[in-house]
Amino acid sequence: MSVKYGVNSGFTSLGSAKDYILSSSAAVLRRQQFLIRSLGGGYTDQTTQRRMQQVNSMSGTALEADSERILRAITPNLDPNRHKGQAGKIAVIGGCREYTGAPYFAAISALKIGADLSHVFCTKDAAPVIKGYSPELIVHPILEESYSISGLGDEERRGISSKILAEVDKWMERFDCLVVGPGLGRDPYLLECVSEIMKHARQSNVPIVIDGDGLFLVTNSLDLVSGYPLAVLTPNVNEYKRLVQKVLSCEVNDQDAPELLQSLAKRIGGVTILQKGKSDLISDGDRGMG
Repeated sequence: MSVKYGVNSGFTSLGSAKDYILSSSAAVLRRQQFLIRSLGGGYTDQTTQRRMQQVNSMSGTALEADSERILRAITPNLDPNRHKGQAGKIAVIGGCREYTGAPYFAAISALKIGADLSHVFCTKDAAPVIKGYSPELIVHPILEESYSISGLGDEERRGISSKILAEVDKWMERFDCLVVGPGLGRDPYLLECVSEIMKHARQSNVPIVIDGDGLFLVTNSLDLVSGYPLAVLTPNVNEYKRLVQKVLSCEVNDQDAPELLQSLAKRIGGVTILQKGKSDLISDGDRGMG
């Protein structure tokens, strides 16, 4: 599934075995196997099985994995016949006056792990700063905050919202994934516009990774992702607590963490949730891995 690519692509930033050695535990092997299975949708069954066998053979007595060999096993070979854009086109929706670093790092990280093109849709104030960080990013200064439209009537505000949506919409079919939330902030008008962007992304079946203030938006408007299997939520500890309280009306219980996460993903409607923490957990409501 495409959604799984969005969840797991971060593993490719691990680097070589010289810099990173995965811990020796059964959990490490399970994660590697889960990663291979998740990526299996992009390859033939035989290729997937071969890659699974490669990972299994790395376990050894102490189950200590060689990270470089794992990365080589799961990374598609470079194809000289491909042209720019075929290895991924990513769009980050985020960036406002106060927060310019998060959308930059999200967008530049996509390029560093292999994507061909990385766009950032941000506010006009944030655009020059983000563009100044790197000329590699394609920056669209189209989002507006409440202060910039103060004094306008409802009809004029709706007109601006329509223009913003139309500008994003004309790019939508080109994107392989949206990343919503890094540096987004919590301005009401900005969040309203982003909500409409997410609705159009769903209509176009574009995978959506939701992080940062995008999770604040989703927690208060669950219908944006409910029942959408191409949505991936990546909450930290506090964001996860708010989601659990909102959806399950209970507190986080570390002892039943995997079961709680699975229940949360299932209740929201089959979205994939990557719970970040000391030990990351992931579930799509039907299966999970820690």
